[in-house]
Amino acid sequence: MNLVIVESPSKAKTIQKYLGDDYSVTSSMGHIRDLPGNDKAIDIANNFTPHYEISEDKRKLVADLRKKAKAADLVWLATDEDREGEAIAWHLMEALELDPARVKRIVFHEITKQAILNAIKNPRSVDTDLVDAQQARRVLDRLVGYGLSPVLWRKVQRNLSAGRVQSVAVRLVVEREREIQQFSVTSQFRVLAEFTAGGKNFTAELPHRFDTEEQAYAFLEACKGATFTVNQLETKPSKKSPSAPFTTSTLQQEASRKLGLSLARTMKLAQDLYEGGHITYMRTDSVNLSDVAISATASHVSAEYGQEYSSPRKYTTKVASAQEAHEAIRPTDVLVRGAGETDSHRKLYELIWKRTVASQMSDAQLEKTTATISISTLPDVLVATGEVMVFDGFLKVYMEGTDDDGEKEDAKMLPALTVGQQLPLEVLRAQERFSRPPSRFTEASLVKKLEELGIGRPSTYAPTISTIQSRNYVVKEDRDGRERTVRELVMKGALVSTAIERHVSTEITGAERNKLFPTDIGGIVTDFLLKHFEDIMDYNFTATVEKQFDEIAEGARAWNAMIAEFYGPFKETLDRTSEHADRQSGERILGTDPRTGKPVSVRLARYGPIAQIGDADDPNKQQKGLPASQSMETITLEDALELFKFPRVLGDYQGKPIAVKVGRFGPYVDHDGTFASIPKGEDPLTITEERAIELVENRRKMLAERTLKEFPENPEVQILKGRWGPFLKIGKKNIRLPKDVDVASMTLEQCLALDTSEATASGKKTATDQEKPAKKAAKKTAAKKTTARKTAAKKSTSK
Repeated sequence: MNLVIVESPSKAKTIQKYLGDDYSVTSSMGHIRDLPGNDKAIDIANNFTPHYEISEDKRKLVADLRKKAKAADLVWLATDEDREGEAIAWHLMEALELDPARVKRIVFHEITKQAILNAIKNPRSVDTDLVDAQQARRVLDRLVGYGLSPVLWRKVQRNLSAGRVQSVAVRLVVEREREIQQFSVTSQFRVLAEFTAGGKNFTAELPHRFDTEEQAYAFLEACKGATFTVNQLETKPSKKSPSAPFTTSTLQQEASRKLGLSLARTMKLAQDLYEGGHITYMRTDSVNLSDVAISATASHVSAEYGQEYSSPRKYTTKVASAQEAHEAIRPTDVLVRGAGETDSHRKLYELIWKRTVASQMSDAQLEKTTATISISTLPDVLVATGEVMVFDGFLKVYMEGTDDDGEKEDAKMLPALTVGQQLPLEVLRAQERFSRPPSRFTEASLVKKLEELGIGRPSTYAPTISTIQSRNYVVKEDRDGRERTVRELVMKGALVSTAIERHVSTEITGAERNKLFPTDIGGIVTDFLLKHFEDIMDYNFTATVEKQFDEIAEGARAWNAMIAEFYGPFKETLDRTSEHADRQSGERILGTDPRTGKPVSVRLARYGPIAQIGDADDPNKQQKGLPASQSMETITLEDALELFKFPRVLGDYQGKPIAVKVGRFGPYVDHDGTFASIPKGEDPLTITEERAIELVENRRKMLAERTLKEFPENPEVQILKGRWGPFLKIGKKNIRLPKDVDVASMTLEQCLALDTSEATASGKKTATDQEKPAKKAAKKTAAKKTTARKTAAKKSTSK
C-alpha cells in the first residue's frame, strides 16, 4: 500500500481521484511541529540547534499518521514545492520516524493528473539544503523577535513585538507618512486651449506652467487678438506590450487594484484554486511558462482571435534570486474559461486566465500624433496630442491596472489637421493645479516596494502585511479629505474685447481609501529601533539576509555559520541597549496652556497616546487620551487644548447626567451606560441636550432591535442579530452560530458549550516568519516543562 501525505484535505481529495485505489492520500493539516513559545526553543550554545515540539492539537493526528505510515509499503511526501513545503516534508520524516528507504519525495507545480503521475515517476529524496534555508529563516526570525521584543517592553511599552521583516515594513510606512506630512504643497497655473476643427473639439496645452496668477493672467491677456496656426504635425507609430504572467506579488497587486481584495484573501482564494486543480502553484517568483503551456495558449489565441493575435513569448524573471523558479501562476487548462466555487474564486481565476492569455498575444499597435500650434502674439506654442489604435492586440483581452493616482489623462483622437491651418479658439483657461505628495501605500504597493528592495519572499508578503496591522503598528483605513479653493482664469474666444473671467471653486483633497497609515506606537517603535538597532532596520541588511538564505538553499553556505555570524554583534547590541538606552515615549512639547501657564505635551503612556497639561512630576497635571483621528506627530496646541474641554455635562436625563465625551474613536454621548457616537459634521462643543437625548434613544432602540435573546443568569451572554445572521456574544467575544440553530430554544448551557468548542477549534498553531512576543521571554522567567514531545533537530547536512 502507498501512503501519500499532503498539507490540506482539499488537496488530498483532488490527488486521490488521480491516483486510484493503490494509493491512500491523507493530510498533515499544515505544519505538525514548530518552535515552542519560549526562549528555550533554540540552543544557542550548541550551534543554534532548534528544538521543535509537536503542536498540542496535532498529537492525535501525528499518532494516526505514524500508524498509517508503519502499515504502508511506501510513504510519498507530496507537500508544496517551496522551502516551507520541503521543511514540512522533513518534519514529517522526523516526527513519524520514517525509514528513508521507504520514503519518496515528490513535487509538482499543478494538481492535474498528468503532473501527479509525472511526479510519481520522478521521485527524489528530501532536499536538506532547502530545509536548512527554511530552518535558518525560522531560527533567525525567532532570535530577532525574541531578542528585540523584551527590550521594547522595557524601553517603550509592554506587549510590543519586533521582527526582521515586519519592522522594516513598518519603517517604510512610517517614513512615507512623514514624507507626506513634511511635503510643502505648491500651486501653478496650467494653460489649456480648446479649439474646433472639422466640427470636432480638441484640447492643446502650454508645455510650461506659471507660478503665479498674475503671470497666467498676463499670458491670457497677451493672447487677445491672436491667431492660432498649426505649424507642425508629427505622427509616430508606437506599441504597448503585454505584461508577464503573474507572480505571487503581481497577482496580489492586481487583485487589490481590480478586485479590491486584501493580500490574505487573494492568497486564500488562490490556494483554493490550486488545490482544486485549476491553477499552478500560487507562491512563486517566476514569470516563466512551460513550453506546453505556451503552445496550448498560442493554439487557443489563434483559434479564438485569429493568427495575427498570437505571439508566443518567454519572459525572464527579474528577481535574480527567485527561489520558486518553476512557473508563473497560470490556469492548468487554458481552454477552461471559468473555475472556482464562489464568485470571488471565479473572478480571481478570470484575472489569472486573462493575464496568462494576454501574455502570449501580439503587441497593441498605436499611432501617436503631435500637433504644434503657434500663437501670433507670443513666441510660445501650444501642443496637442492624440492617439489612434491601429491594432488592439493583447488589449482585446486584458489591460493592466496601475497604482498611479496622479494627474493623468487618456490621449484622445485629434481631428484631421493640416500644417498652416488656422484654428478658431473656443476657450483659453488657466487652471490652478497643486503639487502632490508621494502616495500612501496600499497593501499591494507596499508588497511591490518590499519586492523591489529584495525584502521577503512570496510566502512572507501576506503574513507580513497582516502582522503589522494586527500588532497595531499600521492601520488600513479610509480618511476624509479636506476642502481647498481652486482659482481659474477663463477667456472665451480671442477677440481683443474679450473679458477674462476669474472663477473660484472648491475641491476635496487628501481623501484616502484603503491606505496604510502608521500609528503613534508604530512611529515610536520605528524610531527606537533605528536609533539602537540600525543594522536590523537597514533595507540592505534585510535584502542581504534573503540572499544568504538563497545561498544556503543552493548548498553554498552552512546555515548555522550564517546565524552565528549574525548573532554575535546582535547580542552585544541587545545587551548594551537593554542596559543603557533611555525609555522612549515620543514626547512632544506643543506649547503653553494660556489658562494655567503650564506646558502642554503629548507622549505615549501605558495605555496609549495622551495629551498632558503640566510636567510629569506635577501632582495637579491633567491628561486626556488622544482620539484615533489625532496623531502625536501632527497634533497642534489648539487641537490638544480642545480635548480638555470635555466631558461637557449637558444636564440630567431620567435622573442621570448626560454628557459629551471624546474617546479613542471620536466624540460620543454618554448616558447611564449607553454610548452614542456623534455623527460626522456635528460639533461636539455645540451639540444641545435635546440632540444628545435623541442620539441616546436612537442607540437604545437599535440595540433593542439587535438583541435576539438574553440570559438574566449571565448578562455577558447574548444572542445578537448581525449582518450575516445571528451570532453569539460572550463578553467581548463573538461566535458564529450554525445555520440551522433555533435561537429561541437555545439555552445558556448550549451557548457556553459553543464557546468551549470554538476555543478548542482555534487552538491551532501556524508557523510564520513573524514571531509573537512571549511574556516568558520578556520577564526572562524559566519556561515550564511541557509534556509535549520535543525533538532536537538533527543536523541536516555537513557543509
